[in-house]
Amino acid sequence: MSTLLQFARVRRDGIDGVSLATWLLFLYTAGFWIAYGLLGSHSAQVVLGSLLIWPFQISIVAKLSPFAHGATVAKTALFSTFFSFAPILLWGWQGGVFGTGIAMTLMRAPQLIELITVRHADGVSASAWYAGVACSALWLFYYGGAHLWAAFYSTLGAGLASLAVALMTTVRHVQSRRNAAELVSA
Repeated sequence: MSTLLQFARVRRDGIDGVSLATWLLFLYTAGFWIAYGLLGSHSAQVVLGSLLIWPFQISIVAKLSPFAHGATVAKTALFSTFFSFAPILLWGWQGGVFGTGIAMTLMRAPQLIELITVRHADGVSASAWYAGVACSALWLFYYGGAHLWAAFYSTLGAGLASLAVALMTTVRHVQSRRNAAELVSA
């Protein structure tokens, strides 16, 4: 749902404020969850949950011209390999899931840092981040019910990080509206 909201925003408003690094990491993470659903948990829900959004993520990444930003592509691929795929070799799927949980939490950091330092949320969709939080909550119910605890805790960390981004985005949008109103009244 959050990916669809961002996809619609990019089509409507363009790519201003959309992070290539963040969306590459979302794309790589979706690839991990597809592999985990097929090979690790044998869960059609996990496979379909990521496979259905993958074309939209690919479209967003394509609009961000990844081939013009080779260093970003390389760094995000290395990050995903280190956190998601290398742990599988060392500790099996559970290690990969926990590593992916760390990666999913950390990959929200660039957006959060930008919101804190730049002091505006131009191009950032609060509704997309809140939808991501809602989706994380639904996955928590699924993973808890299926007793997939590594995936549960990984999703919990990412969901809380998404909530922090959503709240900070909301704060920045409110501040922008206040500043605009003050300029009009001045």
